[in-house]
Amino acid sequence: MKTRILLISDIHGNYPALRAIETSFAAISFDRIINCGDSLVYAPFPNETLDWLQQHEALSILGNTDKKVIKLLKGKTFKKPSKHEKRIMYESTAAVLSDQNRSYIQGLENLTSLTIPTGKKKKVTIGIFHGSPTAPHEFLFETTEDKRFEELAADCQMDIVVTGHSHTPYHKHIGGIHFINPGSVGRMFDGNSDVSCAIMEISSETISVQHLRIPYDVDAVTSAIAEHNLPAIYGLMYKKGQKLN
Repeated sequence: MKTRILLISDIHGNYPALRAIETSFAAISFDRIINCGDSLVYAPFPNETLDWLQQHEALSILGNTDKKVIKLLKGKTFKKPSKHEKRIMYESTAAVLSDQNRSYIQGLENLTSLTIPTGKKKKVTIGIFHGSPTAPHEFLFETTEDKRFEELAADCQMDIVVTGHSHTPYHKHIGGIHFINPGSVGRMFDGNSDVSCAIMEISSETISVQHLRIPYDVDAVTSAIAEHNLPAIYGLMYKKGQKLN
């Protein structure tokens, strides 16, 4: 018995990137899709992104950008980011969300879990977080010291921890726990604009993870940014695959 799961995170409203994943994996069947949050803000396709997640029944949680959009939907505000060129990306997202997607995003949790049966009386438990199991804003990188992962493992009541937030793909097996980050679907910062995602396969014997990079239509994103009169720096950011502000 083998379960295949698509791991995604940090889509940031980049629907063309999601479509590239779907096209690339057209011949592959997934049992589940896990999405670790930050589905919204920066690329101007929020409704298309949330529609896709719902159509594919992705198991999604909230990220920090999603929470700030929710604040705006509730008539509240936030202190950071304070720069106009960043705030307008949140405001423009909140302004165009459909009623269905407003309801959907506000119904998501900060974290969740999933249990996968792997055989007779056997199971694997997956914890799904945005930052880390203990802090939604914590950045966990490939270079984060093993000691930190050991601390997290000591408090984990699960077999696998899947996180996002750092936009950094990795798979570590520390303290008996598999720590996995699929990278960012829609906004990588490593100088390569390609989508980053991962395929996890779980059986009674093994847990395997394959990280992938997939090219997508970056011009579709940069053109949409220009058409919506959004700050040009974001178009440049997508072209370069870097964080510029």
